[in-house]
Amino acid sequence: MDEQQSVDDPYKGFAELFKKMAAESGRQPSAVIGKIVSPPPELKVSVNGMVLDKKYFWVDEYWVQGHTRTHSGHIVSETQPKAGGGGYAEFASHTHEIHNDYTDTETLTDTWAVGDHVFLIPILGDDKKTAEQFFIWGKAVRLDGNYG
Repeated sequence: MDEQQSVDDPYKGFAELFKKMAAESGRQPSAVIGKIVSPPPELKVSVNGMVLDKKYFWVDEYWVQGHTRTHSGHIVSETQPKAGGGGYAEFASHTHEIHNDYTDTETLTDTWAVGDHVFLIPILGDDKKTAEQFFIWGKAVRLDGNYG
């Protein structure tokens, strides 16, 4: 800006300064990748040069070892045709209908290991600017294997 422009619009510099300040103050923490230092139950994650412990994290219950899920439903199907022997009618090729209720309990054993990378989503504090905790979305992998 030359001296003449400065005289013509004395507020232009202030406007640019305020614009820059507003842009910086409006920034919020964004998602980051962390690295597991200690697996659950004493979870520790290295992120941005700091090691945070479990009090800073929320996780999906799927990742809590020993979590159980129960599945139930009804199966309707039919067996494959099967022939008997001897040429008798009662042994001719036949199938059987299947109508069964089922309940299955699954105990999950997935967890994170030291060195795994995890996707961290910040949970903002009351000021709506500062990340006070993180939600660990899950294990993150790079398809090219480059974790830099």
